[in-house]
Amino acid sequence: MPDAFADLVGQDEAVDTLRRAAAAAAAVLRTAGEREAATTAPAEDAGAAPAGAGGDPGAGMTHAWIFTGPPGSGRSVAARAFASALQCVHGTGCGQCPGCHTTQAGTHADVRLVVPDGLSIGVNEMRALVLRAASTPSGGRWQIVIIEDADRLTEAAGNALLKAVEEPPPRTVFLLCAPSTHPDDISVTIRSRCRVVPLRQPPPDAVAEVLARRDGIAPDVARWAAAATQGHVGRARRLANDPQARARREAVLAVPRRLTGVGAAFDAASALIEAAEAEAEASVAEIDAAERAALETALGAGGTGRGAAGAARGAAGQLKDLERRQKSRATRAQRDALDRALVDLAAFYRDALTMALGAPVAPVHTDTAELAGAGARSWQAEGALRRLEAVLACRTAIETNVKPRIAVEAMMLALWKG
Repeated sequence: MPDAFADLVGQDEAVDTLRRAAAAAAAVLRTAGEREAATTAPAEDAGAAPAGAGGDPGAGMTHAWIFTGPPGSGRSVAARAFASALQCVHGTGCGQCPGCHTTQAGTHADVRLVVPDGLSIGVNEMRALVLRAASTPSGGRWQIVIIEDADRLTEAAGNALLKAVEEPPPRTVFLLCAPSTHPDDISVTIRSRCRVVPLRQPPPDAVAEVLARRDGIAPDVARWAAAATQGHVGRARRLANDPQARARREAVLAVPRRLTGVGAAFDAASALIEAAEAEAEASVAEIDAAERAALETALGAGGTGRGAAGAARGAAGQLKDLERRQKSRATRAQRDALDRALVDLAAFYRDALTMALGAPVAPVHTDTAELAGAGARSWQAEGALRRLEAVLACRTAIETNVKPRIAVEAMMLALWKG
């Protein structure tokens, strides 16, 4: 198994910071163990080392971290790698010890990963998580809570987390992932109690090298996928391996040539929405069916005993709650799929804009460079910029809970009008 940080592409500075913090955390545990051995009393202050432990102001361990960066920068990858290093028996993230292996596999008893099923993370889920995180680590190292998409915390959930971050239990570490430290993404009070690890968009060449080395993807395909996804490792892997993902991308990039009138604009909007819905439905169908089957089995579905009818009536509420959660997850999956399409479309108009300006940069979509060039000549820089802004405005509108169909229809009309 490779080093725990091997998949964190193009983030040398962040990896160095995390390695030094993990080494400081290991020193804390050694000191606590020596103190316990000498005094036979538990070390109550082993939750974190002071910043600057060992004489290096950047090497200190702390109990709360925020990983920030654009989509595809590897926020959750960095959090999992750091968790592996903290649970590593060598304190390095070797990738081979049981602590590293189970953390990376998602089976470590002291590492809890929170990934929102729906559009937000609620207060009840956060309270339960904080309560569990206060327990003593079963492995003797750290209790670690990783919250992906911490920007999806509701206000009440954020307040519940804040209490735990303000008064952290001994040996508990919180790792939050968010696009930025802007108040819209993470509250100022939580931010002030965390150490921030900024990540950057990895360069396409680095992503292509990883895809070729780790996934066995042909180098030319890896380079194309890395450029087309603007350095997003996960999307690049999917694009290189999944024919359906490539077909969806081609359909999105065909939108500019389809906008020949008002009717065509509305047709294009409907096609984009329906494609996102179909992709979302396919992505959640299997897990939805498995969840429902498991719940029905747990509730005694198909039973014929004396209490079967009463149990069935009692099960209705739990099934309804499951359907509510699954609907929320489907909505999120649809919006994520739509956002991926909008990112591809924005990159097309970005290519047209750079060509209109004569900028010495490579196009994102090399396979539609000819169409982007024709658009640049027809629209000029100002028209290309207006179209790019229309796509970005659509993304912003959906993020602020405008109905996706309304936002996409408005965007298509703006793209047609120019």
